[in-house]
Amino acid sequence: MAKITTRLSDKEIKAAKPRNKEYILSDGGGLRIRIKPNGSKLWLFNYTHPKKRKRTNLGLGKYPDLSLANARRIALDSKALIAQGIDPQENKKRQQQEHEAIQQNTFLKVSKEWFAIKQDDITANHATDIWRSLELHIFPNLNNTPVTAITAPKVIEILKPIEARGNLETVKRLIQRLNEIMDFATNYGLVTANPLTGIKSAFKKPKKANMATLQPNELPELINAIDNASIKHTTRFLIEWQLHTMTRPSEAAGTRWDEIDLEAKVWTIPPARMKKRRKHRIPLTEQTIALLEKMKPISGSREFVFPSDRDPLKPCNNQTVNMALKRMGFEGWLVSHGLRSLASTTLNEQSFEADLIEAALAHVDSNQVRSAYNRTDYLERRIPMMEWWSNHIVTARKSIQ
Repeated sequence: MAKITTRLSDKEIKAAKPRNKEYILSDGGGLRIRIKPNGSKLWLFNYTHPKKRKRTNLGLGKYPDLSLANARRIALDSKALIAQGIDPQENKKRQQQEHEAIQQNTFLKVSKEWFAIKQDDITANHATDIWRSLELHIFPNLNNTPVTAITAPKVIEILKPIEARGNLETVKRLIQRLNEIMDFATNYGLVTANPLTGIKSAFKKPKKANMATLQPNELPELINAIDNASIKHTTRFLIEWQLHTMTRPSEAAGTRWDEIDLEAKVWTIPPARMKKRRKHRIPLTEQTIALLEKMKPISGSREFVFPSDRDPLKPCNNQTVNMALKRMGFEGWLVSHGLRSLASTTLNEQSFEADLIEAALAHVDSNQVRSAYNRTDYLERRIPMMEWWSNHIVTARKSIQ
């Protein structure tokens, strides 16, 4: 006749006292509680392995942290697994591993993995800007959050205060970056779908504003301001270098001596420093070579043509020209990137070929098929245009003397 086990009660478990040796109280159905000499009470589920057909124990937890009712529920769940041929102990290990994987794949960890790939396709300055924006606005709130716990409402709540301050462009860029990170997590199977795909509709759209620049007839005023400004030689020559070469602020500020070929009269910017990750060659004119000659006594023995004041081993900050233009009275009127627009407008008005102007600006054709086949940079044909532009700047200076 089968032995009938009397079910345990909380009162009985609480009253169970430790002995010299551990002993077991049974609740029936394989559920047991082990009373240890030190007084701890541990739940066990004793069962026959569904495949090995051997008796084994599954530790469930400590009493009273795990109540009698919850221990019985886990025992019933374990029996259901055994009925399906699943070992509850192996199932528990798998669940723990999955939980650990979820906890380990925090937003910060996944962001670092995404960024390691992303930064290979962008310039160093752009990469720095991306990571700083995440450190400033996102990581303080989502640093240790598992990517599986990222939700649209949670992210919207983080971004709303930034929108309230009027920083709509910042919100727009952050949304783009957050979506890239979550797309990365989706593609690697860390989440089933990107929950942030539609969050941009929760925010105001930034109004498009034209880049602050000058009209071609205002070039003499700019030259006059540069000549009479109370600024360091390095900053003055950097402004002129950027104006003559039509380069982006970061490209001009980061100019290296080893990129300059004075014999061939060409400045070659490597792909790693270009926005579109394509090598960019710029014909050097008489005026740009003269600027380099002026910089040689200052930085000729260093790596960068325009070294930083604070640390000569580093280049000038890409905001150096912007700050100088503000001090010269051009705030709201001209930004450093606008020097390119000034050159472009002037050259277009002079009817230079559009392809030559676009090549000088290192723009990539928006027509992807045409861009894929058109790999020429028109270097030789750009020489007369660059010489005209440099001479035009000299003429503007003479007109105010």
